[in-house]
Amino acid sequence: MFISFFEEFPTEDTLAKLKLVSWPTKLYVAANSLQQFRAVTSVVRHNKNLLEAVYWPILKKKEGYWISPFSKQGALQQLFEELENKKIPVMLDLELPTTRNPWLYLTELFHFRKDKKLIHSFVCNHPGETYLCEYSAPEKSLQRLGLHYANKKSKVMKMLYRSVHYYSDEKLKLEMQQGIKEFGDRYIVGFGTIALGVGGNEPILSAEQLEKDLQIAQEVGVKEVVLFRLGGLNKKYVNVLEKFV
Repeated sequence: MFISFFEEFPTEDTLAKLKLVSWPTKLYVAANSLQQFRAVTSVVRHNKNLLEAVYWPILKKKEGYWISPFSKQGALQQLFEELENKKIPVMLDLELPTTRNPWLYLTELFHFRKDKKLIHSFVCNHPGETYLCEYSAPEKSLQRLGLHYANKKSKVMKMLYRSVHYYSDEKLKLEMQQGIKEFGDRYIVGFGTIALGVGGNEPILSAEQLEKDLQIAQEVGVKEVVLFRLGGLNKKYVNVLEKFV
């Protein structure tokens, strides 16, 4: 199983946790611009186990933070113009702005259809690898909200954070089996959380629960798991992860 990491707050300290990783991995790094992404990842590109750093663009809080048709239109346009014709791997974190700026539901409603087309165009035409990080919900519902974009090339990452949401073992297994059936090798699972995110109050997943989650993922044939997030990595988690890589 390929095990990689999200890092929402890339600092010298959080990126230094990569030294604990003894297996080939990828890192999905949040940044406000491509320039910032390149700057913060330059310090870890020499790491022999880091196969790839993926740009995870985030917007300002007032712009929606995550990517959706309710994000500020100007911010979306600026982001996609910045990435035009650049063959760089990109992960779009497709989430609603409810906890960041709910006023956007009113101010951006008029732009919803245009923004949805804008995101869809990027997903289908970006020359580099694209990853779509999504809620665990029916794709038809997500498509209506502009939080899922059907295409044959993007990899689909489903957030199955058992510290945040309740999933029985059977439910988790069924979710992953359905994901593999629908997306095949393009299906990726997100586990966690082992560190706080932008919400600041996320419950922390125990090492024991992480091991159980990984066992189920291995049993059903998941190819890649991404752990949220690198900054929370410690020897206890590493001991668990090394059993599955």
